[in-house]
Amino acid sequence: MKLQKKEAIGENLLYVMVWTAIILVPVLNSQMMSELHVNFEKVLIAWRQIAPYFVIFALHNGYLAPRLMLRRKYGKYVSGVLLLVVGVFAGVYGYEEAMPFEAVYGELPDAAGPQRVSFTNLEIYWNVVLGIFMCGANTGIKLIYQSIRDEQTMTELKHQNLQAEMDYLKYQINPHFFMNTLNNIHALIDIDADSAKSAVIDLSKMMRYVLYDSGHASTTLERDLQFLRNYIELMRIRYTDDVEIRIDTPEGLPLQAAIPPLLLIVFVENAFKHGVSSHRPSFIHISIGHAAGRVEATIANSRTPRTPANKPGIGLENVRKRLTLIYGEGNYALTILPEEERFTVKLSIPTLHA
Repeated sequence: MKLQKKEAIGENLLYVMVWTAIILVPVLNSQMMSELHVNFEKVLIAWRQIAPYFVIFALHNGYLAPRLMLRRKYGKYVSGVLLLVVGVFAGVYGYEEAMPFEAVYGELPDAAGPQRVSFTNLEIYWNVVLGIFMCGANTGIKLIYQSIRDEQTMTELKHQNLQAEMDYLKYQINPHFFMNTLNNIHALIDIDADSAKSAVIDLSKMMRYVLYDSGHASTTLERDLQFLRNYIELMRIRYTDDVEIRIDTPEGLPLQAAIPPLLLIVFVENAFKHGVSSHRPSFIHISIGHAAGRVEATIANSRTPRTPANKPGIGLENVRKRLTLIYGEGNYALTILPEEERFTVKLSIPTLHA
């Protein structure tokens, strides 16, 4: 909306500049011709000659163009322009014919013959043509600015739609996770009160991250890693030691590097959903690195017999859509490697500008 108001101000400023120049031309011309003083009588005559065009412009710019032309009422618009131009000049010429020259322009001894209401001594039909041409120029300018405003509106709507879609994709954490975690904490209270307290703290940190920090376009790698660690600690409550969960980060990892929030959690959640078995040893290995301005993540998990062989899941497809919205095609690398007993996801993304 601010951009549209800015364009409207720019359009009006253009009209003010043009008409200011037109009004000043007789003054400057009189000054240059006399070289001594401004001949105000001739300036007033010139302004009277300009006045019909200004009336046409004001009515066309204020009513005909916005109410008819921009609303695509072309028949009424063309008829309105013709009636306006012909009507104004017919009225002016009729007034000049009915009134003596001195009553219209005052006493000018050096005036040579009757003066017409025009920049030149043109006949009425040429003034009508010039008036229509002026309306056409005004129409062209309005169409240009309207096109700019429409483009800005479409850009703004596109941005809002993309933002809404990214927000939707960003919050695709399984809602059952929170319910299951609360149930686990409830069961843990009677068994290990200290662990239950620690789990509540981890859950509160996760909720705070989801509700507040993830609302920004980017977050730090440190915050997203902490979110993953909190998630993993809560998931450990549900599983025995038969599940090996490991997260590896090298020394010197730039923790302040900016990445999209809630991006890595989808891969980790998918690993827990499809890679953990209660009947056989399972593993989830997470590796986060950084090289050449890019964050490199590898999430590998064991596969159970019930895991689909060729379907990576809706969550991973949502991540791919979100990555495309953020980075565009070709600026990120998402590789999914399904093997017989192992499922691996590799992600490479450039760091964002915080």
